[in-house]
Amino acid sequence: MSEMFCFVFVCCIIVSRAQYSTVYDHNEKTFDKILIANRGEIACRVMKTCKKMGIKTVAVHSDVDANAVHVKMADEAVCVGPAPTSKSYLNMDAIMNAIRQTGAQAVHPGYGFLSENKEFAKRLAAEGVSFIGPDTHAIQAMGDKIESKLIAKAAKVNTIPGFDGVVKDADEAVRIANEIGYPVMIKASAGGGGKGMRIAWNDEETREGFRFSSQEAASSFGDDRLLIEKFIDNPRHIEIQVLADKHGNALWLNERECSIQRRNQKVVEEAPSTFLDPETRRAMGEQAVSLAKAVNYSSAGTVEFLVDSRKNFYFLEMNTRLQVEHPITECITGLDLVQQMIRIAKGFPLQHTQAEIPINGWAIESRVYAEDPYKSFGLPSIGRLSQYQEPLNLHNVRVDSGIEEGSDISIYYDPMISKLVTYGATRAEALKKMEDALDNYVIRGVTHNIPLLREIIVHPRFISGDISTKFLPEVYPEGFKGHQLTATGRKELLATAASLFVAAQLRAQKFLGDLRVSNTQQERRSWELCVELEKGVHMLGVSRSGATYTVEIDGDKLEVSSDWNLASPLLTVTLNGIHRTLQVHIKLAAALSVHMPEKVPEDTSSILRSPMPGTVVAVSVKAGDTVAEGQEICVIEAMKMQNSMTAAKTAKVRSVHCKPGETVGEGDLLVELE
Repeated sequence: MSEMFCFVFVCCIIVSRAQYSTVYDHNEKTFDKILIANRGEIACRVMKTCKKMGIKTVAVHSDVDANAVHVKMADEAVCVGPAPTSKSYLNMDAIMNAIRQTGAQAVHPGYGFLSENKEFAKRLAAEGVSFIGPDTHAIQAMGDKIESKLIAKAAKVNTIPGFDGVVKDADEAVRIANEIGYPVMIKASAGGGGKGMRIAWNDEETREGFRFSSQEAASSFGDDRLLIEKFIDNPRHIEIQVLADKHGNALWLNERECSIQRRNQKVVEEAPSTFLDPETRRAMGEQAVSLAKAVNYSSAGTVEFLVDSRKNFYFLEMNTRLQVEHPITECITGLDLVQQMIRIAKGFPLQHTQAEIPINGWAIESRVYAEDPYKSFGLPSIGRLSQYQEPLNLHNVRVDSGIEEGSDISIYYDPMISKLVTYGATRAEALKKMEDALDNYVIRGVTHNIPLLREIIVHPRFISGDISTKFLPEVYPEGFKGHQLTATGRKELLATAASLFVAAQLRAQKFLGDLRVSNTQQERRSWELCVELEKGVHMLGVSRSGATYTVEIDGDKLEVSSDWNLASPLLTVTLNGIHRTLQVHIKLAAALSVHMPEKVPEDTSSILRSPMPGTVVAVSVKAGDTVAEGQEICVIEAMKMQNSMTAAKTAKVRSVHCKPGETVGEGDLLVELE
């Protein structure tokens, strides 16, 4: 007999749950009703605090989001347009109408979309609606990377050498890059979130980077202006959370380490950083507050820095909104940042002094995405969540999500499934809890990045704190290949698979109390099994005593016991005295795979297929053209990120199967070469 299994292991621990130290005073009058101009997890996150404060909420949604979790959670909901963001979540006219229709007194923009749009803030102010964020001056000053750098210099904040102006075209970009010296960073003046950002190491990459960055900037922010500055090689990305009121008070709420990134977008964050000493932390915090005060900032905001190996730090940008990773700051300070933003927007002064801001324990956040981590550390995946179970049964685990079982992950929006946060008294405790939480997180129906997240948090370099923004390409130079089994791990997996198979067979015999085999077979206590793993076939001997199985593999004996509850997607077992948690996928396809013809590998040098679902933005060739190896053939946009598809060899174009504006799926044929 042989069966194919997919397992994830975890060690289980029981810990206490962290709580906010924030007090929600219902006698403190803020707003009666707040509209959240966003979707997904951040909309749900804001609504949770509003409910604690006794504030009614209004959701806005596109037509495809009509049954989304944030819509169900809100007290009222208004459709603001069709699926494309430009026609719904960025549609200011429709959102303003929703505000008038519902009588909302204030708007929380979340992050992304209109959160840093000064025109939106102006329109709200004109109608007497409070914007839960900074005023338009601060948004404009800090949202423009060129202006913000000049203000930072004037406020005596450390800045990166670069060109203090807007780059007009690709030729000027090349000239400036040569004056600064390679490598350089080309980035959108009005951007953020890794969009509109490219690193260039030579003139050719500068020209290409200018084109892509300007296109992405225009698509994401409606502003294609770019700037160029020196790229600091091998830095850490560390940011300071600030909080300021309308009375001249400002605080820094410690730092967040955000160096684990792919394509300039954060993947794993933690607070505090293993790298900063108290003196550097204080210097960064004081400069962040100095910058906030320079623009009369009032709300929650984040000042991002690049930090080199000698702890020199340089201003990168200021995000005038709530950050994706704000929960880890909440964990170590006990503050509810959304509550603080709402209080500040209403005009209340800060409740704390700098001396009262603690660092209590350690928090880690993993961004769980619907992405294929085996492709460039994460290319978007779409589909429906056929099974979804968050690890909220574990203590000190927080999951900020805006989806549920049955939800669709579409090409229109960011592929984030959730933010998984764990907290501990120490970093080691928080890491162990993250390992536990990731292994207990059940997601079926879409490809996700949990395998990559788990490998990151158990990697020796990450555990030791030896990280930089180059961590992923340095640790996985050939790309992420998944967990590599050790000899011991292979035997443990084989033993568990064999035990599970026998338990499943015995359960089947007792289906509905119907004994489908003879009593002699029912009393069987030993089995000889053939188990397939990684295309290898292994012979195992299995014996049973109650709920415990003894498995013999190559002379070694392993004991596996469990309650064998096969109805649950999670199964806890004890393997040679060590507790593990399994996620088990037993599929009919595995049993039938022997009957399937072997798939002949495709000549990928002659055929270009889309590596992800998305929209064709541009096609650079036509049938009959000759292309060089590495030459761009077309551009695919997925989740607002543009990806250049290039030729694998020098050849003539035989046929083109796509055109601009078309939607393509993963694996769709784009271009054939001769």
